[in-house]
Order: sequence, then structure tokens, then C-alpha cells
Amino acid sequence: MKILVPTDFSDLSLKAIKVAEKYASIFDGKISLIHSHIPITELDEPYAIGMSSKIYQDYEEIEESIRKKLNTIADEHVDDNYIGDILVHIGNPAQSIVEVSEEHDIIIMSTHGRTGFSRFLLGSVAEKVLRMSKVPVMVVEDESDVGNFEKILVTTDFSENAVAAYPKALELAKKTGGSVDILHILSFDQFEDDETDPSIKKIREQRMNLIEKEYFHELGDRVNSYTLVSDDSPHEAILKYTKSTPYNLIVMSTVGKTGIKYLMVGSTTANVVRHVETAVLSVRPESAE
Repeated sequence: MKILVPTDFSDLSLKAIKVAEKYASIFDGKISLIHSHIPITELDEPYAIGMSSKIYQDYEEIEESIRKKLNTIADEHVDDNYIGDILVHIGNPAQSIVEVSEEHDIIIMSTHGRTGFSRFLLGSVAEKVLRMSKVPVMVVEDESDVGNFEKILVTTDFSENAVAAYPKALELAKKTGGSVDILHILSFDQFEDDETDPSIKKIREQRMNLIEKEYFHELGDRVNSYTLVSDDSPHEAILKYTKSTPYNLIVMSTVGKTGIKYLMVGSTTANVVRHVETAVLSVRPESAE
């Protein structure tokens, strides 16, 4: 398991490293730390008033300084058994992370670091990575309690894309001996008035039972499914549900029935990531295999 962890040297990004170390211990993985630096160039002159020209001319010195910082973080915060590569890139951070991630199995990152973006807006780098990454992305908040990933929530809308999240949840639960809850939100604002017959819930519950048997039968009694009827939007219902029933991880597909293309995160997934304190693992359908 090759785990990529972006860091901007802030205290918040240390949370992602801590979670990555737990994940590495479960899968016998290696953690690669990456920092992508945007150099100040002559084009940025108006924004670099008062700064030494040496700052944007000596790229090799800057790269070496960043590499030393990353090595220090690795030495202080990552067990020697799990230390992988130390990666320094020059250029757009999100693009660098996505490009490097193609040689990794998962990205684990915080939603925001020193840029100070609010959780509501979601850190700009994290949002772009979520949209573009071909590998699964786990987003963690400072408040996220992943424990040993014993309690996992998987959301589904019964689409083929939603199925992409199932193997990741199953694999993790098998490794940790944890449990999986499958959640479907029956949001009546999705239907016309004449479609809100109570029998719909029963039909959905039957489909949830089939998902249990088809995809999670290996867990035995450690898998349960729930169909939640709500007047709220799906992401609002998920947020309320996780507040009353805490989980260590939420596993979701990035694209559901809405048909949003991969360059845009599915609206429900994006909103869940923005608002919940729980760590969220997003899986792009194309990467499920």
C-alpha cells in the first residue's frame, strides 16, 4: 500500500500524517510525503515587494530546504517502518499531487492548512484533488476520530457508480475486524408528489438487503443496512445521521445518479466532505478495480 500525504507544514496537515500512519499499520504500507512549492518569479514582482530577489532565483536552495523540512517531519511523526519517499515538486500543488498519486494507492490529506480556508468552502487544493484524482482520496479534519477504522459507513444511491465504494469499505473492515453500515437516504424532495408512496421505503430496504448479501456477505453479522426517510437533501440527512451515530470513516463514490462528470465531485459527496467532522474516503468509479 503506497500512501501519498501532501503537507504544507501546518499543524493541521500533521493530522493527515497521523491518520496515514494508522492506515499504513493496517495495510503494511509506506507513507510518501509531498510538498509542492509555487516559486515567486519576476511575474510576481508586484506581490513580492520588499522580498529578496534571492528568494525566487535560487530554486535548488529552496528545494533542499523543503526536503530537509519534510525529512524532519517524517523523522518526528512517522514510524520508521512506514516511511516511504520524500517528494518535492515545483508548480501547482493540486496538479502535482494528482500527477504523483498515479504511482500510489491512496491520497490522505487535510481539507485545509495554512491558507485558512473555512471548512464550508473546503480548502482549494483538497477540492481540486478530489475532483481530479484517479485514486481514492481520504479527507480528514482536525476533529476526525478514525480510531482503528472499526466503524465504517458506506452510502449508496443504488447506481453502478455507488458500487465503486463497496470494495474499499469491505477490504478495510476485513483488515480491522470492524463493522460496515450501509446507508441509503430516501429524500422525498427527489420525487413528484404521486411517487411518495410509503411502499417505496420497503422496496428500497429490500434492495439494501441484496447489497448486504451480494457485496458484504463476508462480514456476516458485522454488516447492517439502513434506509432513512428524510425531507432533507441527501447530504444534510447524512450530516444529521453521523452526528447522532458517530463513525470512524465514511466511504462514498464521487459520482452518483446525478451523472456529474469526473472533473466535478458529485454534489452529495462534496457537501458531505465540506460539513462532516468524520473522515471521508471518496472513490472514483473508474478507479474501483
